[in-house]
Amino acid sequence: MSTSKPVVVYGASGYTGRLVCEYLRELNVPFVAAGRDKARVKEVLDRVPGIDTVDHEIVEVDHEVSALTELFRGAKVVSNMVGPFIKYGPEVVEASLAAGCHYLDTTGEQDWVLDAQARWGAAYAERCLLLSPGVAQMYTTGEIAANLCLETPGLDTLDILVLWRGFPTYASTQTIFTILKADWFYLEQNEFRKWDPKTTFEVAVPGQHETALALPWGGTSHPVWFKDDPRVATCKVAGGVFDRAVMQGVVETVKLVEDQIKPLPVEQREAALAEIAASVQAGMPPRENPRVNASVDSVHASGPLGRAHCVIYGNCNYKQTGLLQAYAAYSLLQQAPHRTGLASACQAFGHRQLLGALKSFGLVREPILTVHG
Repeated sequence: MSTSKPVVVYGASGYTGRLVCEYLRELNVPFVAAGRDKARVKEVLDRVPGIDTVDHEIVEVDHEVSALTELFRGAKVVSNMVGPFIKYGPEVVEASLAAGCHYLDTTGEQDWVLDAQARWGAAYAERCLLLSPGVAQMYTTGEIAANLCLETPGLDTLDILVLWRGFPTYASTQTIFTILKADWFYLEQNEFRKWDPKTTFEVAVPGQHETALALPWGGTSHPVWFKDDPRVATCKVAGGVFDRAVMQGVVETVKLVEDQIKPLPVEQREAALAEIAASVQAGMPPRENPRVNASVDSVHASGPLGRAHCVIYGNCNYKQTGLLQAYAAYSLLQQAPHRTGLASACQAFGHRQLLGALKSFGLVREPILTVHG
């Protein structure tokens, strides 16, 4: 079946998928909530306050290209919540392209972004469609801060820190363990350089005396977005959660994977990773509380003779992600993106527009931007 609704949220039964639907309701955007289990999707949406005030429908669909293509026909935007994306994303990207839809997802899997760019970037551009992985707090909010710094000419180096207080969802945990299998890259003088996977950082957190433990976090999508940006030559990213015990567990897991799991045959490696991931997080964390679930995105930008520092304090990083997805869809229904083919949220919609959306819903405060030189 095709749809008359302009937006399809695929994977609507998950933690983030529900939030995307909530913010589409806030923006009064009709949508299809789709997943492989209709009853489960309905159960989740029935708990969304005021869901009856927005035009929507619930659809069950198989995760294969022909079924997804048929569902997407008639829509304009697909918001994909089904990860890990390197594993489950190709069918959705191919179906979105076949149906003539813009594609959004929430991933920070650097290998997926690079793969999507190589396999489908040109095809999406040829059809004037947007292919935008990584529309999410952990990538877009930091990218907003970076672009605010880059409004000052002459800065070509980005040092990005992304921290949040909370615990990953089941889907996020699966993604974290998926990226442990991939190579991670940072950008140095316009070239990708490979991280040592065991790299850690002791970082200074703006606004507090305590430091925090952070990791390259799979490299993140930022180095990919800035790879062909003429303003930027170097981009490195550190990320993590505020809870040091959680981060120490991640560090130990990375070491375990490098030393004991990666040498195994492929089949045994996959099984071992899946077992560890399932043991870490088997359910959904509680709904976010803005007094508890804080986020900090900090960017130091530098150049030969200049410096800038931008900090964006926020709350509820999953809610930020839900809003960013919904706002991106809302924007695409009204006007063409600034860039087609593979593009980040800021490249497609503008960093100040995205910042305005986050501020208008009370999810971030006004950025603190300091410029020297």
